[in-house]
Amino acid sequence: MKALILVGGFGTRLRPLTLSVPKPLVDFANKPMILHQVMLNFLKEFEKKLEIKITCSQETEPLGTAGPLALARDKLIDDSGEPFFVLNSDVISEYPLKQMIEFHRGHGGEASIMVTKVDEPSKYGVVVMEETMGKVEKFVEKPKNFVGNKINAGIYLLNPSVLDRIELKPTSIEKEVFPEIAVENKLFAMVLPGFWMDIGQPKDYITGLRLYLDFLQKNSSSKLATGSNIIGNVLVHESAKIGDGCLIGPDVAIGPGCVIEPGVRLSRCTVMRGVRIKKHACISSSIIGWHSTIGRWARVENMTILGEDVHVADEVYSNGAVVLPHKEIKSSIVNPEIVM
Repeated sequence: MKALILVGGFGTRLRPLTLSVPKPLVDFANKPMILHQVMLNFLKEFEKKLEIKITCSQETEPLGTAGPLALARDKLIDDSGEPFFVLNSDVISEYPLKQMIEFHRGHGGEASIMVTKVDEPSKYGVVVMEETMGKVEKFVEKPKNFVGNKINAGIYLLNPSVLDRIELKPTSIEKEVFPEIAVENKLFAMVLPGFWMDIGQPKDYITGLRLYLDFLQKNSSSKLATGSNIIGNVLVHESAKIGDGCLIGPDVAIGPGCVIEPGVRLSRCTVMRGVRIKKHACISSSIIGWHSTIGRWARVENMTILGEDVHVADEVYSNGAVVLPHKEIKSSIVNPEIVM
């Protein structure tokens, strides 16, 4: 079975991290986003490790969310006639792909989409569906009145015939292709069990980390750190070093080669590869980019996002700063701002 992962977005919502690497390669819970679902040189080393064939289809112009399927048509279709998956690269979930295959074969339609329940459906495009079989009736974009609480989760299973509906031009699969299939009563939706989050922007990235670490705690708790200095769910790479007197957690991921000096306090944050956090610094609700340094007694909070190789001086306070790569912060940032 084949899967197409859509990675063609510009990653603007996750800047400054995406100024250093493409969004699918930004670390999430100590591994690139794209590895949670299953570019070129990077992915080749994982072909052998994962024992799968990885082929890249490169756009010369942005083709939306459906155009890339037409571009990759020859790579997706073979003599088997088997359906193929389409996955959005910035979604994190439990990926119940085997159950989705069973669901797809059971309804006999042309396409299946995964939907997830949300508390505020008015912020999204809502999928209106028949509850027993899951047949999709229509899509309602940001409804003012309640029509349902299920939204598109960005995980699809499509028959090869869907490709006959898509031209090689910029096209939206959500707004142009799926509504057409739904009118013909051939589109079905499966409710996603477990957690889901679009981690394409910093606030949701931090929320997604909490959900993912909670999932690990319930299903693979041995992967999480333990000890008297750990609070809640914490993921620490085996090569990271943590000093005495630190308090780590909840909802923290510490990447490879990081050095956390004594007395540091971390909560609700991601610390990426090669970061050094000096004595008694405090970080919360923030993302610290690769190879950055946080000075002694510095305080970094309120969705501060540091790009690659950012250096925060001793005793500096950052309140929601977004800092581009290779910058040095020598004075406090009291109000959220972008440092270019």
